[in-house]
Amino acid sequence: MSIHPTAIVDSGAQLADGVEIGPWCVVGPGVVLGADVRLVSHVVVQQDTTVGARTVIHPFCVIGGDPQHGGYKGEPVRLEIGSDNVVREHCTFNRGTPGDRKLTTIGSNGLFMTGAHVGHDAVVGDNVTMANHATLGGHSRVGSRVFLGGLCAVHQFGRVGQGAIVGGLAAVTRDVIPYGSAWGNHARLHGLNLVGLKRKGYGKDAIRRLLAAYRDLFEGGGTFADRVDAAAAEYADLPEIVEIVAFIREDGKRPLCLPGE
Repeated sequence: MSIHPTAIVDSGAQLADGVEIGPWCVVGPGVVLGADVRLVSHVVVQQDTTVGARTVIHPFCVIGGDPQHGGYKGEPVRLEIGSDNVVREHCTFNRGTPGDRKLTTIGSNGLFMTGAHVGHDAVVGDNVTMANHATLGGHSRVGSRVFLGGLCAVHQFGRVGQGAIVGGLAAVTRDVIPYGSAWGNHARLHGLNLVGLKRKGYGKDAIRRLLAAYRDLFEGGGTFADRVDAAAAEYADLPEIVEIVAFIREDGKRPLCLPGE
């Protein structure tokens, strides 16, 4: 490993092989840095945080900071970050709170651009991109392969299903379905994340059927509950629609992001 002479590393930190800690970094107690983790410079990993292998953290980030919660009194809480993430300048990732999971979780292969914020007790999946200054409130849930546009903000306890895209500047006060495309202030649902589906390898026929199911769910007649039940029956062979229906039926703490609202 390589530790710059100006860095401060707590004696209780655990550093794996290949770790690089650059100038003026601070690594606190209870921190675990996996193999080949790189702290470029001026990075604070405050305490009780695990950073997975090969993750690179750029200058002026504060990782594993205290939760921004008025009720926090210094109880033991943690942050766990997966492997192969790129964390750009000025990002802030907070630890959990005793009143929830006591843990904030971030997956692997993510890209967190300048100023991205992950609040206490959040759960972030794999292959997530948070563009510049995208913000996740406390207790939020973000699935894998989600793209969050610059300066968007997800309300505390909000959910964004896997494969969804949220546009820049969006105020996300309602849950976004898996594979959905939401934008605006406040954010509204504007269809499916077609770019993401195509990048994942979905063909024209598969996308056409998903769009038909979307229309049946959100543009059909009758009550929304009836349309959900009908879609669950008609498209039971489509895993994505099964996932969307399960997401809608889950007892979320925020209302659902819908078209035209």
